[in-house]
Amino acid sequence: MKTPLVLTAILVASVASVSAARAADSAPAPALVMEEFTIPSADPGIELYVRNKRPKDMKKFPDNRIVLFVHGSTYPAETSFDLQLDGISWMEYIAQRGYDVYLVDVRGYGQSTRPPEMSQPADQSPPIVTTDIAVKDVGAAVDFIRKRRGASKINLLGWSWGTTMMGAYTAAHPDRVNRLVLYAPQWLRDTATLLGGDGKLGAYRTVPKSAAKERWLKGVAADQQATLIPAGWFEKWVDATWATDHIGSAQTIPVLRAPNGTVQDTRDFWSAGKPYYDPGKVTVPTLVVHAEWDADNPTILAAGIYAQLKHTPWKRFVEIGEGTHTVMMEKNRMQLFREVQLFLDEPALR
Repeated sequence: MKTPLVLTAILVASVASVSAARAADSAPAPALVMEEFTIPSADPGIELYVRNKRPKDMKKFPDNRIVLFVHGSTYPAETSFDLQLDGISWMEYIAQRGYDVYLVDVRGYGQSTRPPEMSQPADQSPPIVTTDIAVKDVGAAVDFIRKRRGASKINLLGWSWGTTMMGAYTAAHPDRVNRLVLYAPQWLRDTATLLGGDGKLGAYRTVPKSAAKERWLKGVAADQQATLIPAGWFEKWVDATWATDHIGSAQTIPVLRAPNGTVQDTRDFWSAGKPYYDPGKVTVPTLVVHAEWDADNPTILAAGIYAQLKHTPWKRFVEIGEGTHTVMMEKNRMQLFREVQLFLDEPALR
C-alpha cells in the first residue's frame, strides 16, 4: 500500500512545482551580492572556503531562508553549484527567490586547505579526508552561518557523498537543521562504484578530464549522449573545475586531485552492508531527489535510503527523467531546480 502513496506524493509535487516555477521564473530577478570567506575548521592549520550569494536588498535572514550546499567525492562546490550555465547557476537560482545561500568546500577540495599529504606522492599515505572529517568541516560551516545570521537552524543540501555528510550531520544535530535535501544519495550497494577500483588506495587520486566525461556519460544510451549536455557546458565546467587545482592542472596532462577518504569509506561501509549513519535518526522534513540514468548511485540506492527515513515529519521522493548523477548541469536541470525549490518554499505541514 505504501508505493501508491509515494507515487501520489511525487505526482502532486511535480504538478505543483510547474505552477510555482512558472510564476517565480517569470518574475524579475533581483540583484545579487556575493561574499567569500575563509573560516577555521575544527583542526589547527585547516581552513575552509565558504561562498555566499543573496539578494542585495535582503535584510532579514529567517531560518527557513538559509541554505548550505556541499559537494560530492570528486569535484568542489563552487563549480558544482555556482557555475553559470545559460546565464544562471543553481546557487543563484535559489538566491533569486529570496534565499541566503552558501556553499562550502571541505578540506582537500576547491579553495579549502589541501592537507600536506596532497603535496606528496599519493602512495606515501593512506586515504585522507574520511567522512568523519568531512562531517566536522560541514559542522564548522553550519556554526559559522548560524552565528553570522543569528539563526538556530538552516537548510542543508548535499550531492552524492555530500548527502552522507548532510544526512549524518542532521541525524546528530536535528536541532540545527530546518530541512534536508539529499540529491543522488549514497546508500548500501552490491554493485561496483565508479570510483577507486578495487586496488590499494593512496592518499588521493588524480582524474584527467577525459575520465570525467566518460564517468559522466556512463550508462547513457549512445543515441542520447549527444543531446544530454548542452553545447559548451561540459567544457566550461571541466575547465573551471580543473583550474581550482593549481598543482594538478599544471601537469603535462592536467588532472584534478581528489582525496580518497570517501572511496575508502564506501568500501568500509556502503559496499560492506554497513550504513555510515542511521537515516531513522533524521527528524526534519527531507527530500530525496534522483535522476534515472545515475550510474554512480542508481535509483535503488535512493529508494533504499528513502525507506529508512522513518521519523521525518514528512518526506518526498522525486525522480528526474533523462538525467545522470550530474543532472544539475544537463538539459533537464531546471526540473531538478524547481523540485528542490518547491520543497524549500513549501509551508510547514500542520
